[in-house]
Amino acid sequence: MKQVISFLIRFIPRKYLQLFTGIGLKTLGVFYAGNQVACPICGKHYKKFLPYGRLNPRPNALCPNCLSLERHRLIWVYLEEKTNFFNHKLSVLHIAPEPCFMKRFEKQHGDTYITADIESPLAKVKMDIHQIPFPENHFDVVLCNHVLEHVADDIKAMSEIQRVLKPGGFAILQVPFFSPVPSVTFEDNSITDPREREKIFGQDDHVRKFGKDYANRIERSGLTAEASAFAAELNEDKVLRYGLVRNEILYIGRK
Repeated sequence: MKQVISFLIRFIPRKYLQLFTGIGLKTLGVFYAGNQVACPICGKHYKKFLPYGRLNPRPNALCPNCLSLERHRLIWVYLEEKTNFFNHKLSVLHIAPEPCFMKRFEKQHGDTYITADIESPLAKVKMDIHQIPFPENHFDVVLCNHVLEHVADDIKAMSEIQRVLKPGGFAILQVPFFSPVPSVTFEDNSITDPREREKIFGQDDHVRKFGKDYANRIERSGLTAEASAFAAELNEDKVLRYGLVRNEILYIGRK
């Protein structure tokens, strides 16, 4: 199973994975029936989650039903426990929307929930993150997870997010970190071989390897950066039940 999932996410474009993998994984979930873990997003429970990852798939990571990963489930719990996201109708921009969130967020926020992406067939708006086609001070929340490692200029992209956020609004800005995490974010556009890029950046379509200076890069966009250790605050039963990673940091930009 690990080898199959690794092959699919390495060699099948993301837009096709989003469209066609859901049915197969839901069927596979029948063989994982149990009650040891539960997805807080869709409410389904299993004996364990599926493995997930490109080169060395992580165990207990992927929900077969809604396709949530550890980071998605952590974001959901954070939004529930630390924000008013599920208590009010908000203006939300969701960049490169994850399927596990979309129907549930749209049910909560209706027509003020906007999905956007430069290529995803699931998004409502086709958009270049470097030029967000909305006025300033427009959104209460921006969600932008595992996007900034793909774009030409992450500071410009976050500056655009800062521009369209309302004063008092926040953005969740998760990016991948690969060990060893460098002190300073590394970029080198001269590296063009796909396998070499995968080795250095973690994926062949990544353009940078984020370092310990990531919060500083958020600040350079005009946002106030918060590196939240929310996962470490949760009790152990919840961490195990939801398949979370206790040392994962949530990066939040506030305006």
